[in-house]
Amino acid sequence: MRIAVLLKEVPDTYSDRTMNLETGLTDRTGDVVADEVGERAVEAALRIAEAAGDSSVDILSVGPESAVGSIRKGIAMGAAEAYLVSDEKLIGADLTLTAEVLAALVKKNGYDLVVTGAASSDGASGVIAAMVGELLSIPALTNLIDLSVEGTTVTASQASDGAVVQLTCELPAVAAVSDEFPDARFPNFKGLMAAKKKEINAVTLDELGVDPEDWTHPRAIVVDIAQRPARERGEIINGNSEAAAKLVDFLESKNLTTREARA
Repeated sequence: MRIAVLLKEVPDTYSDRTMNLETGLTDRTGDVVADEVGERAVEAALRIAEAAGDSSVDILSVGPESAVGSIRKGIAMGAAEAYLVSDEKLIGADLTLTAEVLAALVKKNGYDLVVTGAASSDGASGVIAAMVGELLSIPALTNLIDLSVEGTTVTASQASDGAVVQLTCELPAVAAVSDEFPDARFPNFKGLMAAKKKEINAVTLDELGVDPEDWTHPRAIVVDIAQRPARERGEIINGNSEAAAKLVDFLESKNLTTREARA
């Protein structure tokens, strides 16, 4: 079984995140790391490969050439190969273009299972798995809290509001794991050295047959961006005889209650 993991480089969650007000894009000049839920997807894929036997895991990514450092984390954990699609035409790519590129790469390499995180920590769209599945015309199981493969059958549990849904489908398929999956394993010394020496496979848009300027496909562009206003100081209500009335007035101003609350 051939397994692909979609792994993305994102701004470190422990550092300040800002938007470039000139380009409308996330500022990625600071600390960047492999997306945490993406690392959990690598862990999930490796466990499936280890349980199945005679299986391999590859890392697929779309981003700048500098993203190779984050991609090597997947190699250090145990992935066999890594593929990076990097092109200036992909700067600021929207979800539809990103999904189109990833789907083309999956199709080109011929994977049985594609594993990804449910939602990245930067964009948090949560729709890439569904988009890739739609483009490849294969099932997409999303927001999963567990995942296993037996033969050609995929079994998973999906978390939804107030319930857990049991899902099954046949390979090929796309699976998006949530942050409830186990933490990524720590790479050992052998894995770190292998990742350091491993050549990352560079893939071009021409090889994939993807044209970012083909506007017959749906595309989204940033038309305006503004700095979020600074948070204003809240009003402090002292605990005196007028506190209850002031609290009701505040709730009414937010359309959260009615005058009947005064009774």
